[in-house]
Amino acid sequence: MKYRIFFLFLFICASIGCYNFLIHPACSSAPVAAAPQKTQKILLVPLDGRPPCRKFVLDAGELAGAEILTPPGEIQDYYTQPGDTKALAPWLEENIEGCDAMILSIDQLLYGGLLAAREANKTPAEMTALLDFLRRLHAEHPEVPIYAFNILPRMTPPASIDGYEDNKNLLKYSRLVDRYEQSGSDSDRQELEAVEAKISPGSLQQYQELFRQNTELNEQLSLLAQEGTLQRLIIGQDDGEKYSIPNIEKRRLRTFLSKHEITDSQVSITHGADEIALTLLTEIEARKQQHPPMVYVEYNTPETPASIMPYMAVSVEETVREKLHMLQGERTASPDGADYILFISCGTEENLSSREKSAARIAQFLAEGKNVALVDLSKHFDAHETLLPILIKQEIPLNQLIAYAGWNTTSNSIGTAMSEAGLFTLGYRKAGNQADLLALYQSNLVFLNNRYLEDYYYLKDVITLVNTSIKKAGYANVYDLDLEHNYLWATDMLREAMNTRIVTYKNTAAFRKPFSIHTPDGPLKLRVRELSADISYPWPRTFEIYLHSTVYLDKLP
Repeated sequence: MKYRIFFLFLFICASIGCYNFLIHPACSSAPVAAAPQKTQKILLVPLDGRPPCRKFVLDAGELAGAEILTPPGEIQDYYTQPGDTKALAPWLEENIEGCDAMILSIDQLLYGGLLAAREANKTPAEMTALLDFLRRLHAEHPEVPIYAFNILPRMTPPASIDGYEDNKNLLKYSRLVDRYEQSGSDSDRQELEAVEAKISPGSLQQYQELFRQNTELNEQLSLLAQEGTLQRLIIGQDDGEKYSIPNIEKRRLRTFLSKHEITDSQVSITHGADEIALTLLTEIEARKQQHPPMVYVEYNTPETPASIMPYMAVSVEETVREKLHMLQGERTASPDGADYILFISCGTEENLSSREKSAARIAQFLAEGKNVALVDLSKHFDAHETLLPILIKQEIPLNQLIAYAGWNTTSNSIGTAMSEAGLFTLGYRKAGNQADLLALYQSNLVFLNNRYLEDYYYLKDVITLVNTSIKKAGYANVYDLDLEHNYLWATDMLREAMNTRIVTYKNTAAFRKPFSIHTPDGPLKLRVRELSADISYPWPRTFEIYLHSTVYLDKLP
């Protein structure tokens, strides 16, 4: 009996050893310990304190070799608490010396963040004071270009309008105003008048003032760009639909720009908000290198370019053109002439069968040594509509992709993927030696794996688990967590669920597969050996997470 137990023990040990060898094959390797050199300093006043608006830019700064300075936490916004607008101007003046550029959110400087900007509670004098400050800042430091961005109000009424009927009717009103302006039909006019009569005068006036004030501000900012105070102004649209008042505001702004002969290189209007600072960082680096991005675009199906995804007012193809135009890039006719391939998958119930073909196409590009950035969208924000699970199933080397994005809106994802891919390819162009390239890959792998973990594992899976558990416990509002009852519990659930999925993910063949890169010293094979992540909720809600990956990269013989 003792011998049987002994031999059983040996068999189990041997089985575990064989399993570990198959999953983690032993081979000689050298850990990569490379840090990027910081060759420029950029001041950033982010749209707000959420990770997409702040941390994404800080992480991307590693790719650009840029030290990104942001305001200290005590004067930055925190969820519904606005930032200290009076303290931001002195902070800029104190830190501008020696900077190479500034990226400034007008919403943060004037209102204290995106949420506060939705209330439009500033006086004309306060708006004028901000414009005067920007002129003075440029006059005193003309060598530091100012890249600014401002966001159009979304069609959803501000939080201070809290009546259910008014909110419902204001949304109808927004759609009808735009539809009637475009159609001019009597039926649309009559329907508009009927809805308008149901809205309380105070709510209607506040809603209209929100857009009037924003239009006036954008016109004045556009004139600052024309006169050279601003190097570039980006006007973004936060969410959208086919018909809404923000669309009217965009058309009026375009008419204003045309009338005043303000060029596209001075002012651009785009869909999206959270990713704009990241895009501007990419533009700054492209200008520095005098190399506009060369991009080849491919879609998962022939129908995808014309499709309009949720929370978007324009098609996927129009969004791509818009983002490429913002970066002053060029679209190539062939993958061979491109800096990178932008592959866009928009998954729906109707095109699930296209995923296998899309995965094979990406595998082919990677096998040819081409740079691939993947935008992995889902019509219903559902994991089974995405492409990533098929890439994992087919053991396609995920760490060979140069960019991935699949969060929130189409404009957010396309803008993020193009920014990461743009910064990576620009970094590759200027890398002078193997050490520079390894530092670039190390930094990009952190950004890339952050996106896999958040955009797929969290937003397509774990968020539902956490929200469902909180609601089952009797807490209906997942946008208002608190320390006493559910914030710490939600954070514990988040970490436990995500750590479980990280273990699964990093043990897939798709994650562990080596990939080759070209260096000045010849080809080099790399493999990500290990991955860990620090995860929490940055704000008392479950909509987004703070996530920072640590990647352990090896050089293989």
